[in-house]
Amino acid sequence: MSSPAIEAHNLVKRFGDHTAVDHVSFSVPRGTVLGLLGPNGAGKTTCVRMMTTLLEPTSGTATVAGHDVRTDPQAVRQSMGLTGQAATVDELLTGRENLRMIGDLYGLAKGEVRSVTEELLERFDLTDAGDRIAKTYSGGMRRRLDLAVSLVASPPVLFLDEPTTGLDPRSRQDLWGVLRDLVADGTTLLLTTQYLEEADHLADRIVVIDQGKVIADGTPLQLKDSSGQAALVVTVSEAERLAEAADLVRSEVGDVHVNDAARQITAGTEGVGALTRIAARLDAAGIDLDDIGLKRPTLDDVFLRLTGHRAEGEESS
Repeated sequence: MSSPAIEAHNLVKRFGDHTAVDHVSFSVPRGTVLGLLGPNGAGKTTCVRMMTTLLEPTSGTATVAGHDVRTDPQAVRQSMGLTGQAATVDELLTGRENLRMIGDLYGLAKGEVRSVTEELLERFDLTDAGDRIAKTYSGGMRRRLDLAVSLVASPPVLFLDEPTTGLDPRSRQDLWGVLRDLVADGTTLLLTTQYLEEADHLADRIVVIDQGKVIADGTPLQLKDSSGQAALVVTVSEAERLAEAADLVRSEVGDVHVNDAARQITAGTEGVGALTRIAARLDAAGIDLDDIGLKRPTLDDVFLRLTGHRAEGEESS
């Protein structure tokens, strides 16, 4: 088996008496996405800065594409791209000039710089805007250009720190599509985000950090299942049949909660089997429904259970 694309080994970062990151460890297999989540001040961005050689770890270490961030930082930087919370493109250059400048800084051959520039402009739907200066770009276009810049040297590993902050929902979903394409092509992503929906859509695995420590690690489904079993929700069409429907559901699964105003019955259930039986019994009793289904815990429920509050914005710099 190939070695992980990213590994953190007991990473610690202290600023004076404050421990921002406290023995954080995880690994990211090649060609997958790790979502690094946590409340404000959890230490997510500090982790990324250590793994991208922008901060020296107090102790512990990390490897990127097999290179140690402490002993071989130059090789780490050559193996990865980084997109931060704010777009870092030069606003006074055109999109095309931004990409060519980065290619020149990497020392790529002139012909390669030209071909890579045009390929990335097309990939990120920026060809028509390639000769416009970046300060005229919309927020979504600037974020796409910023991501394109980080890919000029075709790094196998990409760190994304809040890549869609400030984008409208349409631009965010467009960028998700680009990121999924990158992973399909073999790129490994480490993603920090304040959008739980984003992590749910993109991440193969999620590590939750709070107060500098890892407090949960698993797939999105594993984390959601750990927050409690799915709930069966039945919405009855006719209010006068609500009590009868509640008795029927209760006979199958035990305790239920009835919301008279919403004509809704909620109960804990082990899964689809109970839903199927209840739907069949309600149908046999001639009780019409507006809706019936399973409501699984969300990642926001995971946050609430693990940290005591809902997810918030990213930690300050």
